[in-house]
Amino acid sequence: MGCWDLVAMVTDCTLPELPRPRVRAARLPGCPRVMDSPNSQPLNFPTTSRAHLRPLGVSIDDSLFTETKNTQKRKLSQKRKTLLSGSFSIGGHLSPWPRYISDQTILHNRKPCSDDYRKRAGSLQQPLGTTKPRYLEQLENYLRKELLLLDLSTDSAQELRLQPYREIFEFFIEDFKTYKPLLSSIKHQREKIRALEPLKAKLITVNENCNERILAMRAEERDEISMLKKEKMNLLKLIDKKNEEKISLQTEVTKLRKNLAEEYLHYLSERDARKILIADLNELRYQREDMSLAQSPGVWGEDPVKLTVALKMARQDLTRTQMELNTMKANFGDVVPRRDFEMQEKTLKELQEQLESLRDDYEEVRKEHEMLLQLHMSTLKERDQFYSELQEIQRTSTPRPDWSKCEDMVAGGRDRWHMLAEGKNSDQLVDVLLEEIGEGLLREKDFFPGLGYGESIPPFLRFDGIVENKKPTKKEVVKLLKDAWKERITEEQKEKFPDFFFSFLERHFGPGDAMAWAYTIFEYIKLFHTNEVMSQFYAVLMGKRKESVYIKQKQTIAQLLKEMTNVDSQNEGLLTMEQLSTVLKSTFPLKKDERIQELMEAGGWHPSSSNADLLDYRLLFMEDEEGQSVPFVQKLWEQYVVEKDEYLNELKQELGLELNEEVTLPKVREALMNIDPNLDKQTLNHYLRQAFQLPMTEMPEEDEEREEGIVTQLQTALEQLQMSDIRRMGPREQEPAS
Repeated sequence: MGCWDLVAMVTDCTLPELPRPRVRAARLPGCPRVMDSPNSQPLNFPTTSRAHLRPLGVSIDDSLFTETKNTQKRKLSQKRKTLLSGSFSIGGHLSPWPRYISDQTILHNRKPCSDDYRKRAGSLQQPLGTTKPRYLEQLENYLRKELLLLDLSTDSAQELRLQPYREIFEFFIEDFKTYKPLLSSIKHQREKIRALEPLKAKLITVNENCNERILAMRAEERDEISMLKKEKMNLLKLIDKKNEEKISLQTEVTKLRKNLAEEYLHYLSERDARKILIADLNELRYQREDMSLAQSPGVWGEDPVKLTVALKMARQDLTRTQMELNTMKANFGDVVPRRDFEMQEKTLKELQEQLESLRDDYEEVRKEHEMLLQLHMSTLKERDQFYSELQEIQRTSTPRPDWSKCEDMVAGGRDRWHMLAEGKNSDQLVDVLLEEIGEGLLREKDFFPGLGYGESIPPFLRFDGIVENKKPTKKEVVKLLKDAWKERITEEQKEKFPDFFFSFLERHFGPGDAMAWAYTIFEYIKLFHTNEVMSQFYAVLMGKRKESVYIKQKQTIAQLLKEMTNVDSQNEGLLTMEQLSTVLKSTFPLKKDERIQELMEAGGWHPSSSNADLLDYRLLFMEDEEGQSVPFVQKLWEQYVVEKDEYLNELKQELGLELNEEVTLPKVREALMNIDPNLDKQTLNHYLRQAFQLPMTEMPEEDEEREEGIVTQLQTALEQLQMSDIRRMGPREQEPAS
């Protein structure tokens, strides 16, 4: 048995044909020279114990296989030492066969495990008369011995029979170092393939089990299907039976209906015949009575025929009257007399009128009660506030200043001070005194320091250096500001108010002096808070108030003067107090009576005045040299400010939000319409643009989706509305007509 035959027998495979060089027979690549020199070490023959056979159905893992292999190597090494202790070697060395074969023997390019190779090997060996090497013979003897020791009656006989061949193949792998990697890989791959066989068997077993289960399930399904088919047939028979019963019942019902109709016609004909018979009997009875009366002479002394006809007519009248009586009872049994109905209707109307009157009285009393409650609450709050103020004043009060000491400190002396202090409280007198002191300090200054070019500096004050103080009088500043307002109102193309102001100064004083006048006027209007023209111009210039507020106020005053002039048909400049009241109410229809009364008092009316007293209405709109208006115009402005504050407070209460919370545009729109239903669309959109600082082109229409995305803080919105011209357009609630 050759080396490659043994490999083929162990691995159960045909080795691929490998190209081999022309070498001597003594140097076959399949049978390498072993222990060729005396210095060669004895070969190890690892074997694998039968006790370490891998059971079927267990997958092979490389790491586990390596550990098992190391253990097997140690056991096979011990076994191999035992085997080598015998006649495996000659003088401690393996046989050098076929080293001594003639060098002229050439191996041809044949597969080591093919039949042709075996034949050629046999033909070459026999003529030479060589014998097998002892190493090969000993291996064969060892194989036969191991095979004889096997118990082949067990189920794993094939696996046990393969074990000796594995051991011998291990010997070859260990001794033939050159081919050890190739042979080890062949063995490793074959072990892997064999490890899959249990899985294949298990797969076949599982497949068979599944097939058996499928067949069992199909058998169960067939039984169930047969049962369902039987049940279906029974149900179909039952349905047919029920249908037959239904048809028979329908036939019977049809027959019974037909019999019922016949019986009904029969009884109907009998009823008619009975009525006819009763009528005939009555007629015979009446004739019999007539005949008996006719045969009794002198009963009535009347013609019997005539009496018979009269009797018949009387009976017919009686029948008709009885029918009419029954009809009247049926139709008018629940009807009351018309007289009673009219009396009850009149009583009901009186009670309804009384009820409506009581309801109106109740509503008036309820409203008065609510007003009294509100007045009571406000009175309580004022009382508490006044009490707190009183306590604070008592705690921190100081002696009242003697304002007469200021007479000598003010330019103009006592007369001018009395004119300035007339009708003013201490706080206002302090402002007047500060303005007088500030005016003196301004006149002492010759130059103003420039504020620079910072972003926070107004455009008309951006200058770096020294600016001359023009030192104008108060009258000159007021006149200059009025001229600026006139030019601003008539301006066609509007520009920003600060830019307009500086352009106005450049046009009046030239580019060289414009900056000096700008600084001078700015210092004056910043100082004089009590002057209406200066304070309003300063507020508009610094962006604290829209210029539309000033323009609208002037238009309102002009409209009021025009209305008074129209009422003054004689053009004498005089109006009665009654006419003044009428003009104020028609010009300001939304003002309360209390505020109309305040305006009349500011115009000169007092409780002792009569409606016929005359008033020079032109004096109500006069201004002094410094632009100060008379109390009537000042009261108009004060009421406008108060009404705007009330309007914005109502808006805040309607929104129900805190000042630091955010509010959307639709919510503000809804709140404005609730507190002022008479707002037209244009005015409403103007208010919303002012509150949210939106250009006209970006103002969304109502119910647009992007409305919800427009959000601002409530405090910011109220501040923007406070700066703008905001006023009520109508009453909040429509009062019912009286």
